[in-house]
Amino acid sequence: MAHTRMRTLAPSVTGPRGHGLHLRAWDAGDDADVEAWLRGHLDPGFQRWNTPLRPVTDLRAARESLRARARDAGEGRSASFRITDGADGTTLGHIGVGEINPHLGQAHVGYWVLPEARGRGVATRALLLASRWAFAELGVHRLELGHALGHGASCRVAERSGYVYEGTMRGAMFEAGRHDAFRDAHLHARLATDPEPAGPGVR
Repeated sequence: MAHTRMRTLAPSVTGPRGHGLHLRAWDAGDDADVEAWLRGHLDPGFQRWNTPLRPVTDLRAARESLRARARDAGEGRSASFRITDGADGTTLGHIGVGEINPHLGQAHVGYWVLPEARGRGVATRALLLASRWAFAELGVHRLELGHALGHGASCRVAERSGYVYEGTMRGAMFEAGRHDAFRDAHLHARLATDPEPAGPGVR
């Protein structure tokens, strides 16, 4: 299977579109992008289920976090997309394709949605769009998705997006707000040969 090297994405040119969304590259030089990135990381809902290695607690850290993601994209390690409304460009959240392994044809997906955009199927629609992009543009064979045990909303997003539940991974994620304790996680995965589910209606 042929694999393509990850390239830096031009937000207005190569960002995937579909399901009422437009996925754009985050821009560390754009104050609005930096503020949205920080707001997402400070959201209690995000912090309950995610514990980044480097916490993002202020604008300076948010900007550096986005710069690091841009470097990773340029070197083919990951791709980070700002989820935006396809009609008016409003920022709705984030979805990323990371841990790209061109030798095994695998990658990992993760996402979060801003509080005001929840309940509209944004995560499901973004995951469908990003998955289609990863299979077509990266040539990956397998996409994995992990979430903390008990995160029912993320489990439903995975299932609606065609990610099959494959089991529980013991001690696979940090506990909320800690780097010295671990919790179990569900593993979901989708193969390039799996059928793509129909997207939810745009609300």
